[in-house]
Order: sequence, then structure tokens, then C-alpha cells
Amino acid sequence: MSESSAEAVADAATAAVASAAGAPGGWRRATGLAGVAIGVLATGAAAGVAIERMTVGRDMRRKARLALDSAGPYGALRGTPGKAYADDGTELYYEVDDLDPDPATTPARRRRLFGRKAPAPVTVVFSHGYCLNQDSWHFQRAALRGVVRTVHWDQRSHGRSGRGAAQVERGEPVTIDQLGQDLKTVIDATVPEGPIVLVGHSMGGMTVMALADQYPELVRERVVGVALVGTSSGNLGEVNFGLPVAGVNAVRRVLPGVLKALGQRADLVEKGRRATADLFAGVIKRYSFASRDVDPAVTRFAERMIEGTPIDVVAEYYPAFNDHDKTEALAHFAGLPVLVLAGVQDLVTPSEHSEAIADLLPDAELVLVPDAGHLVILEHPEVVTDRLADLLTRAGAVPAGATVGGYGSTSSAAQPG
Repeated sequence: MSESSAEAVADAATAAVASAAGAPGGWRRATGLAGVAIGVLATGAAAGVAIERMTVGRDMRRKARLALDSAGPYGALRGTPGKAYADDGTELYYEVDDLDPDPATTPARRRRLFGRKAPAPVTVVFSHGYCLNQDSWHFQRAALRGVVRTVHWDQRSHGRSGRGAAQVERGEPVTIDQLGQDLKTVIDATVPEGPIVLVGHSMGGMTVMALADQYPELVRERVVGVALVGTSSGNLGEVNFGLPVAGVNAVRRVLPGVLKALGQRADLVEKGRRATADLFAGVIKRYSFASRDVDPAVTRFAERMIEGTPIDVVAEYYPAFNDHDKTEALAHFAGLPVLVLAGVQDLVTPSEHSEAIADLLPDAELVLVPDAGHLVILEHPEVVTDRLADLLTRAGAVPAGATVGGYGSTSSAAQPG
């Protein structure tokens, strides 16, 4: 797509949305035109995936999705549920996986993952990414279950947490700082004392940085390790999403306004979203994974999480990423065991952003995973889990020399388990 044609599409979408207010049936036409604008750009970025999906019947794809939804085991793990309330009253849902109380199974699990000695009383707190939920940590949760205490929570307006009260009731924008405060609320409710390891993927990593920025004493006194996976400390406005210059300029120009407008008519948009499920599935796959042989059930699992995020929530969060800058907050992690991990082919938060974080934390372990995209935690869980186990070792939570090898392959040749 040339720059002139991309700009024309952007102008058409913006004009359509702007003219919709007050026009009979205008919103329906606006959502259609905006969808075309975004779809053209997205399809240009994911042409191979789109062509692949066009060669298979729509009814067959629908039946395949239903089959994967019913058979896929991913996201089925549950812990002890709880709720905490943010400073604006937003209900934050969390689950706690305590150490396995069964003495017949606990020693064997700990020996397999970490060695012979029991882990120290540490709690690992997992924060998920944009348009995902706590279930995105399925493989890491399964591997560590019964071995160390873990907390998984849904960020405001995601998963089982409530819609952001400040956003719904007062129209306040979502900020990364607010997410940091939400994380502090969850920690106060689930880990009122004792050592903590903070783990964040994508937006969850930004949440961890915001926590450190606002509560440095908590990091100094209680945090014993940090993992930042597929995330960024700032400059996200410069990401090109794998698009040519013309496409990037068009997306940056049209997307904020279109998302805001469409978020105001979420009911119509969600209907259109279902009607164009195949297109969105292709885009999700393109921007989530890089491997060719990811288990289809894992791909569908990712689709369900992303599709389950309402369009108005997508719109609320989008501006926060351009404002995000927590580079200075990284200094609070200096001297701690830190893991910085990213997929080399991540188009959402490129691996260069992880390298920039590691440059500011020279003692951190930097792991760049080849043939991995943004959802590296699902695409190559064995690598992520292995490095997390090593981080817990370096944090003093488990004996030295422990590793986890080959856990949770998501190759299409592997059997889900």
C-alpha cells in the first residue's frame, strides 16, 4: 500500500466516524468503514495468514473453533479466589495457588523442578498483558503449582475483574500509574508480608515498573526478584508493528480516534467483530506468534482471551501506552536478580525494548528467544519456565543448580496436557 492510499483510507475512516453522530444509521456505516480501514492495513501486514484462511470454508473454521474451545485444556487452572478493591472502588479479582498441602506429592514435585530442598517462603506475583487475563500464564502456573506460592490477578476491566470505576463513572483515562496502584492493592491483600518475586508480561511488565516508581520502599524491603517478559519501559509510539512506513503513519493517525468512537458504540462493534472473526483471528495470530507449528488449541486460546476484551476497554487503554515512560523506575531494580526475556520476532513490544531495559540493568539476565513473537509465554513456555525457575534460584527462593527443561511444549505435534 502506498503512502497516499494509506492516508486516503485513514481519512475516510476518520471522516466516517466523525460524520456518524446524529446521522440515521450513521454509526453502522461508520463502524463498517472504520473496520475496512483497519482491516486493509492489518491484512497488508498479515497477507499470508489472510490468504491461508480464505482457502478454508467459513463453516469449517467455525466448527474447528468450537471443537478447540471444548477440547483445549488451556486456562482451566483455578486457585483460591479473592477480591481486592482499588482506590476508586474497582473490584480486582485474584487467585492464589498455595504450596501443595499433600505431603505425598509435594516433595516429588519440588525435587523434579528445583532439587531436594524445599523452597523459601516466597510468593510469585504474575501480572498479565493488554487484552489478556491471568490465564495467559497457564504453562508457568502449571509448572510452579505446588512448588512455590503464586498469585495471579486480572487487571482492571480484564478477565474477571470489574470495569474500571474511574473510567465508567467519571470518564477518567486509564494510566499505567493506576495499574501500579492496583498491583499494590492486590499485593496488600494477598502478600501482606514476606518476600516477593514480581513477574510481568507486556503491559504487566509496565505495571511492575509503575509499582516500583510509586512504591520504591516495597521493592527495597520485600522484592527479591523481577521478571520482565516482552515489555517496554517507554517509546512505544515509535513501534512500527511490522508495517511499512505508510501503513504505520495511517494507523497512528486514524486508530486513536476510531477506537474512541467505536468504544462508544460497543454493542454494534461487537456484532461486527463476530462477523469478521476470521480476519481478526489472522491478525491475532500474526501479532502473537512467530512459530509455524504452534498447537492450534494454544492459538485458539489466545484468540479467546483477546476476543473476550470488549472494544471499549481496548479503546480506553490504547492512549496509555504512548504516555508510558518508566525508564527511570528501572533503577529501583538495580542489585536484584532480574530476568529480561523477549521474542526476537515480537512485533508489539520489539526485543530492542528488552535490550534497552537490560542495558540499564547490566546485572540482569537477558534472554532473546528466536522464532518467538509477543506471546512467548504461550509459544515457548518451556524456555520461559526454565528461566523463571533459574530466577527463583538466584533470588534465593530455591536451591542452586535447579532447572526446568522441556516443560509444556506447544508444538502442534505435542499432546496438550
